[in-house]
Amino acid sequence: MDKVKNIAVVAHDNCKKELLDFIDCNRNAMGRHHLIATGTTGRLVEDLLADRTSAAGGGADRQLVTRLKSGPLGGDQQMGSLISDGKVDVLFFFWDPMEPQPHDVDVKALLRLAVLYNIPTASNRSSAEFLISSVYFDNEFSIKKSEFLAYANRALE
Repeated sequence: MDKVKNIAVVAHDNCKKELLDFIDCNRNAMGRHHLIATGTTGRLVEDLLADRTSAAGGGADRQLVTRLKSGPLGGDQQMGSLISDGKVDVLFFFWDPMEPQPHDVDVKALLRLAVLYNIPTASNRSSAEFLISSVYFDNEFSIKKSEFLAYANRALE
């Protein structure tokens, strides 16, 4: 994993405010990396970072945020595809454990891929603070990748 990371940020509706506050409080650390976000979360993150840059006298420069579709419209699946292609290094996914989602199967699949590909993942503010404060967050880090050849080459009956 390179020093500059591709960081995925996803949040369910009831968790967007908390994720935005986390990003705002850690904007210097997050600003050193490339962000990838699903739908509305991506727009809100772009707006937050643009507002802070303008307020600091930085002009209209916007941190690059790659925006995918909204989660229920395929954004979670797009993010899962990026993970399986090795294009996501860290996942901040603030998900709502109390609210059923119309795309729960996509959410579960995204989280499964993050675990399968050994992606550092934070699912709430506490785990996000721990992850971002790691010495590895701004340094190179080698993730142990699982080898799936045995699975791919297994005999089917």
